[in-house]
Amino acid sequence: MFQFGFLCAMSLGLASSVSGSLSFEIHHRFSEQVKTVLGGHGLPEMGSLDYYKALVHRDRGRQLTSNNNNQTTISFAQGNSTEEISFLHYANVTIGTPAQWFLVALDTGSDLFWLPCNCNSTCVRSMETDQGERIKLNIYNPSKSKSSSKVTCNSTLCALRNRCISPVSDCPYRIRYLSPGSKSTGVLVEDVIHMSTEEGEARDARITFGCSESQLGLFKEVAVNGIMGLAIADIAVPNMLVKAGVASDSFSMCFGPNGKGTISFGDKGSSDQLETPLSGTISPMFYDVSITKFKVGKVTVDTEFTATFDSGTAVTWLIEPYYTALTTNFHLSVPDRRLSKSVDSPFEFCYIITSTSDEDKLPSVSFEMKGGAAYDVFSPILVFDTSDGSFQVYCLAVLKQVNADFSIIGQNFMTNYRIVHDRERRILGWKKSNCNDTNGFTGPTALAKPPSMAPTSSPRTINLSSRLNPLAAASSLFIICFISFVSL
Repeated sequence: MFQFGFLCAMSLGLASSVSGSLSFEIHHRFSEQVKTVLGGHGLPEMGSLDYYKALVHRDRGRQLTSNNNNQTTISFAQGNSTEEISFLHYANVTIGTPAQWFLVALDTGSDLFWLPCNCNSTCVRSMETDQGERIKLNIYNPSKSKSSSKVTCNSTLCALRNRCISPVSDCPYRIRYLSPGSKSTGVLVEDVIHMSTEEGEARDARITFGCSESQLGLFKEVAVNGIMGLAIADIAVPNMLVKAGVASDSFSMCFGPNGKGTISFGDKGSSDQLETPLSGTISPMFYDVSITKFKVGKVTVDTEFTATFDSGTAVTWLIEPYYTALTTNFHLSVPDRRLSKSVDSPFEFCYIITSTSDEDKLPSVSFEMKGGAAYDVFSPILVFDTSDGSFQVYCLAVLKQVNADFSIIGQNFMTNYRIVHDRERRILGWKKSNCNDTNGFTGPTALAKPPSMAPTSSPRTINLSSRLNPLAAASSLFIICFISFVSL
């Protein structure tokens, strides 16, 4: 994981909860849908060892050091579809008057929404497709939006007033990344975000966000066209949608195979979903829960620890002794031969696939949450080719957490679930779902309304044994940033 800090801590009053939700689809950067639109030039092939090494590399760079029943959902004006870009899932978001379209990364681990804005050469302005075509990306310009207004230093929303030249100066912010040299700086602005209901009814809202004038370091590789923070904070977009009266204080994210999914604002889930209370142990901003026991195959481990559900972390990270307890019990139940440690793999427990490999023989993994609800992991393994292509392996996609004192349930353990972040009730809900792509995905354009995209072929499938399911190899994995508060 990479990490950044938002220095302008904001305070927005919460409006009363309203019935309503908005939805969008989400996709993975390495999905074929995204590669067709944005290109796969220079990207590792999905399912390869380099692919998962890159995912884990992003995770390691991002470790924290601090702290539908009768409901109308709403989504971005361009639909509920999201795609992944550089390990982040993003959606089509339209801002301003006239509306301008952006590829915005969705981040449950940070609170600030910001866009590249009036920036110099540090802004990414285009991407290259596989065919060598350059596609222009939009840059937000407050002076060209009739609905834009600045946030001044005398505003109650400005936390850095002591760094302002005068009370009427623009309120500054600075986002600093854990990765050396990675940061974003700019000023706060207000403008309209264009939303719609599932029936197509417009639901626009005024929001405060960052006008990012400079992005450096790792950020040039990740979140090409902006970040939308979804953490539990007043400055986060879900809170502002509540304040505007367009959505209730809850949202869901669904993680389907092949890097596709959806996000729905105002979605409180369903009466038959499983739930557990948010613990707030790690931070009241994050979606952390209490795990009371877990089961690996037939072995039950009675223990209790806190873990954060982070849709932005590619794989699951566990602190000791939980890492050893889970991985050891998994290994003892696996019939296949373990891969030599000399092979350059980010995972410790990997196994060679043979003609007798059978996924049904692998131990299942399940967590029992506070309150007694069971969270069954759809598939704890990832499947990939070795670098020389001579054989294929599967790995238990769990890593030892050594850079923080808490565990993270990564996105690979959320695949095939709709995760409900009910901030009003302070619960995390989940229900199995195939996350159907109902609205399709369209790529970037200079216009607010993107063009239709032709259907794309399915991702490469790995030729495994008849029973070992390669679906986990195509899981929707992406990195979302946790934040920490730092001083300038």
